[in-house]
Amino acid sequence: MSAISLYARRTEGHEARLAHAIEVLRTAARQHPGRIVQATSLGAEDMVVTDLIARHGLPIALGTLETGMLHEQTVALISRIEERYDLHVEVYRPVAESVVHFVKTNGERAMYDSIDLRKACCGIRKLEPLSRMLAERDAWITGLRREQSNNRGVVGFSEIDDKGRAKINPLADWTWNDVWHYIATNDVPYNPLHDEFMPSIGCAPCTRAIAVGEDFRAGRWWWEDEKAKECGLHVKEEPAVSMIGAPR
Repeated sequence: MSAISLYARRTEGHEARLAHAIEVLRTAARQHPGRIVQATSLGAEDMVVTDLIARHGLPIALGTLETGMLHEQTVALISRIEERYDLHVEVYRPVAESVVHFVKTNGERAMYDSIDLRKACCGIRKLEPLSRMLAERDAWITGLRREQSNNRGVVGFSEIDDKGRAKINPLADWTWNDVWHYIATNDVPYNPLHDEFMPSIGCAPCTRAIAVGEDFRAGRWWWEDEKAKECGLHVKEEPAVSMIGAPR
């Protein structure tokens, strides 16, 4: 059964949410001319955002992180985007020497050994490349939605990240049904792994299919505690505070 047949439903207020998402993108493009990028994960939400950018001719660059551990179906979406929309996708990869050193030191399955090692792997493969993507930009766009997890339940349409950049989330109030209704209605390309019960797709070793009734992100880092399930891309660093006199 396809993800479209499972999830695509027009729900009340969809047109209003769509119109608002388009206006959020237009405003962001206008406020950050030449210095804004969609950091696409190539997931269903991000494919919707890319389609909106292309469909409305918005001057927003497209960039993605090719971690070296993605499924081949995910990587294939890069060329599909370029062919479908005639837009270039900037591809950022991890520093090869850093990957080699990490694997040599910790092994290829280090992500399963501890949260610290898994986050270190994410740091090399995602956070450092993202820093290069955003180096000359003052705004970036994501496909974050409040419905995705408890950790994302307060996502705003526009936020300030820990480097002072504008972080734009045009689909913040969209439902999973909204996402797939848009994909179905507009024939948006999507990852075929979504048809295999993978609603949230990351690196291959850290993604599995979910069972009926499981949480949306249950297939990501499933061996970890729920509170740890972020790679760091969307976690704001807390400012340092003095611990003098703090309770122990």
